[in-house]
Amino acid sequence: MKKALSLILAAIMSASVLAGCTTLEGDDKGAIIDMYLTTEVYDFDPQSSIIDDAQLKALRLCWEGLTTIDENGKWQKALMKNYSVEVDDGESFSIIVNLKDTRWSDGRTVQAADFVYSWKRLLEAEAPHEAAALLYDIKNARDIKMGDATIDDLGVAAVDTYVLQIEFEEKIDLTRFFENCSSLALVPLREDVITRYGEDVWGKKAATIVTNGPFQPRELTEGKDGEDGDAIMRLERSAYYYLDPEKEEALDKYVIPFRLLTNYSTGDASAQLAAYEEGKIFYNGEIPMDKRAELKDSAVITDMMTTHTYVFNTKNPLFEKAEVRRALSMALDRVTMAEIAVYADPAAGYIPGKVLDTAKGTSFRQVGGELISAQADAAGAKALLQSAGVTGGSFTITVRGDNPVDLALADYVKGVWTGLGFDVTVEAAEVDPEGAYVDDDYYAVDDHQAKYDSGEFDVIAIDMNMLSPDAFGALAQFSAVFSGNGVDMNSETYDVYTHVSGYSDADYDALIESAFAEKDTAKRAEILHQAEAKLLEDMPVCPVIFVKDAYLASDELSGISSDYYGARDFKDTKLKDYMTYKALTETAE
Repeated sequence: MKKALSLILAAIMSASVLAGCTTLEGDDKGAIIDMYLTTEVYDFDPQSSIIDDAQLKALRLCWEGLTTIDENGKWQKALMKNYSVEVDDGESFSIIVNLKDTRWSDGRTVQAADFVYSWKRLLEAEAPHEAAALLYDIKNARDIKMGDATIDDLGVAAVDTYVLQIEFEEKIDLTRFFENCSSLALVPLREDVITRYGEDVWGKKAATIVTNGPFQPRELTEGKDGEDGDAIMRLERSAYYYLDPEKEEALDKYVIPFRLLTNYSTGDASAQLAAYEEGKIFYNGEIPMDKRAELKDSAVITDMMTTHTYVFNTKNPLFEKAEVRRALSMALDRVTMAEIAVYADPAAGYIPGKVLDTAKGTSFRQVGGELISAQADAAGAKALLQSAGVTGGSFTITVRGDNPVDLALADYVKGVWTGLGFDVTVEAAEVDPEGAYVDDDYYAVDDHQAKYDSGEFDVIAIDMNMLSPDAFGALAQFSAVFSGNGVDMNSETYDVYTHVSGYSDADYDALIESAFAEKDTAKRAEILHQAEAKLLEDMPVCPVIFVKDAYLASDELSGISSDYYGARDFKDTKLKDYMTYKALTETAE
């Protein structure tokens, strides 16, 4: 039915007079926009490790924090109505933040207590959350994560329903703090929802996800075929996003489209592109590999704050020497890898270009320069391996199985590393076909994510999405105290968990400690550049390309924009003549 309907629609769209989207009346809820938003997403928990750019693009449609970052890299108010400095007496420093009036997707108001719960959740000593260090300026935050204080000691409180009090260890750079508040990891969360459905379940099923952003998931059938074989991600406008239910406000006052519908049963990326070209879908966010070069001039290409990265398990005896890790990195030709991905640049370091150096308008990457050669040095790699006494060995590269680009890159890497004398296998991690059940209710289990979170890999390919526009958050997680993985409360010595790579280095730790303590912005940036150089000298992670996002949009759509992280913003998106489409849908049904 859907395919036939779309063909009819395409014909009508080419012949009809196109009318713009108008204020909604009666039972009209607005445009349903068929699209291929992104590949399947299995978890909408914004505090999970977001290691795939598809998850980033989907989640940023559903959540909103205190601030956002504009196209120029400057923080702007989002949920924050205003703030004021409460105390600044040379000994203590605190602020008061007043929240705007908005509601969750179930109608309950967004409250200061929701931020308190969310931030405490990040800082629980036994809960691994890599973004925890973004909050370390807050009073007692670091001690709580290290098990030296209780969660109730955190300097964050809801002093009124919509008023948040934040106490800091000392006077801080508020600009940087508010930049960090744009991170997905720092959005508010609902304690009652997560407690009711459970930490491992609530973000994986549409029925249990409550969001505070412009859109909410209404259907998620990824990971397991239904009776009709459909796999769907259906996002709908939140009926309460900045709307007062006591007032008669237009539903499309703040968010125009009613529904963003991705029907994965349409097929893979090639089939989705064909559907787009035939007028069956209006937006294509994942262009197939064999068409990327051809469509490069047609696509809208956006830089992301994302680095596609190979993470080594340094606890594996094969990778315990930095020389081996550097040799493997040295052998890769990043120009070739960028050409494979098409929408990418060779990684010149770990931190991509949009991350700020000292202030908006400055680039950490541009100042830091090239720390990794874009060209391969196979001879140098072999010599380095020989000096390390390693001439071969067997290992597996784990990669997301539903991402053709990641798989193609892994195949290239396999060939290069095999040429160095290693026996390399590429493991395409899929969604567990058996899934998991809670009270007879199915939810998907992403094997790639599970292996990364548990550290059960030799080498794993991930999209390292920057936590905020500040390089500190991305670099700090390789220092155990700042990793966000907390402490083992069952050990006698309260052992601190390291990064999932297992990397630990006292000199690197000292650099991160120094950067955290440094108040001078320029000196702090200089220390962070030293930390990045040290990280890439030790090479627990091997950055390969800086990721760009690319999409195709029909002429029927207008009002698409992108945020600073490189994700879409569809709040103002309009579909021309959507009433004709709506009428056809109702007739066909």
